[in-house]
Amino acid sequence: MSKFVEAVDTYKSEMDKLGIKYDATLLTAVTKGLGPSIYRADASKVSCSDNDELARVKTNFLIKKLGLKDDAKLDAAIKEVCEQLGSANRNKYRAMFYYLLVKKFGKEGMYK
Repeated sequence: MSKFVEAVDTYKSEMDKLGIKYDATLLTAVTKGLGPSIYRADASKVSCSDNDELARVKTNFLIKKLGLKDDAKLDAAIKEVCEQLGSANRNKYRAMFYYLLVKKFGKEGMYK
């Protein structure tokens, strides 16, 4: 099994544990879009307690990648995803985090 498939399987398993329904094809596409960052322990996760990191998610992913306008909705969505993944959950994988943001903003078409 490739490292990529193992990573996607890990994300699916985590989402199952959290009771989050997901589209496996979209999750795979979002994961592929993250490139080699999924293989680095620190880069593969999002820290909801790190405001600088959340600002990078907003700027680099939501604004630059998804093309959204910078407004309070973006911050609210990031906070919502942090809560959805759970404050006690140390495995807030970036692929899962971004997948949930893509779904939240209806940007699935960008990954077709």
